[in-house]
Amino acid sequence: MSTPRSESLKIEILGGAKGSRILKLTGPLTLQTLFDFQQIARQDATKPIVVDLTNTSYMDSAGLGAILSVFASCQRTQRGFAVTGRSERIRTLFEVTHVDGVIPCFDSLDAAESAVVKHVA
Repeated sequence: MSTPRSESLKIEILGGAKGSRILKLTGPLTLQTLFDFQQIARQDATKPIVVDLTNTSYMDSAGLGAILSVFASCQRTQRGFAVTGRSERIRTLFEVTHVDGVIPCFDSLDAAESAVVKHVA
């Protein structure tokens, strides 16, 4: 059995130019690191959320579950939600689990933020 990844997850909270909350993740989003992500994502339930995965080295099924949980929370509170910066590995995870057509994903931070802000208007 392989050793669990021991890297930490850094979460930077940025105010988007168009009014969204951008959560910029650096490091793996896994069962060991997802709790801080969930807590931070739930802190402000008024603004749309963009999750920037550009620097996310790895995501396991628990990390994907955390993304889906935040997405569902945004839907319940009628806030926009988007993901950007997926690596090829994370794109494959989304495709294999069939969430690539469910979670709004964009190729750029600007496109993601524009989409979540339009959702609010």
